[in-house]
Amino acid sequence: MQLISEILDLREIRRTWQNSAKVIAFVPTMGNLHQGHLNLVREAKKQADIVVVSIFVNPMQFGPDEDLDAYPRTLASDSRLLEDLGVDVLFMPQASDIYARGLEQQTFVEVPGLSYMICGASRPGHFRGVATIVCKLFNMVQPNLAFFGEKDFQQLQVIKAMVTDLSMNLKVFGVATTRDDDGLAMSSRNQYLKDKERKLAPTLYKKMQQLATEINSGRRDFITLTQEYKLQLAKLGFNPDYLEIRNVENLLQPGHEDRHLVLLAAAFLGKTRLIDNLQIRL
Repeated sequence: MQLISEILDLREIRRTWQNSAKVIAFVPTMGNLHQGHLNLVREAKKQADIVVVSIFVNPMQFGPDEDLDAYPRTLASDSRLLEDLGVDVLFMPQASDIYARGLEQQTFVEVPGLSYMICGASRPGHFRGVATIVCKLFNMVQPNLAFFGEKDFQQLQVIKAMVTDLSMNLKVFGVATTRDDDGLAMSSRNQYLKDKERKLAPTLYKKMQQLATEINSGRRDFITLTQEYKLQLAKLGFNPDYLEIRNVENLLQPGHEDRHLVLLAAAFLGKTRLIDNLQIRL
């Protein structure tokens, strides 16, 4: 596995792959890798000749009161895991190279509509930061395929929309959420959970499964349903941020004719913000 931190070095090796007609897959991450990330790499390896993984903790997608400084950085162990999986290149750019003119002067990419609702309403500017860094990384790596986890479902929809709107020549794949044995969606931030919080955390997904069962049994009073389940979560010790039932394609409020829905949830346990989602086919 080659370790590359300079953009010019990445472009040089990219030219050699282009000349040999290799299919290139890309998995962008912020590091502190868990099995969810590694499953993205495994899926990429199934479909491509070359796999590039990036590790970059992107300051542009963190709000002023969020955990940028505290975000776990485990580069040595991440590198070992990726090498064991047979990754070809680990790209680790510096923020001073990515944002050479500083964040205030940075040209940005923003996907309207999708970026402002649900998680975007709770974290203003977050998806602008996501779209901008992913666009920049796509320009650097120039992959044929890119892989993202479905756990960050709204992020995946934002990236797919950006790729379509900007006529990018690559295909974006969503990979199913990887869960611990008790159902908790794997996340780098799960390590923030205290022992008691960790035991409670899987209840978020269990409540979403119960809500999905009610919808599948015929309930369509979605606003009342989500209010009921937010109250249940609050009584259990969660601080719900949102619980939404949306159309899976555009994340708008579903109409009576919609048959493919997605539940989207975010809730705090202590200082840790958990997110999850669950698709429903009626």
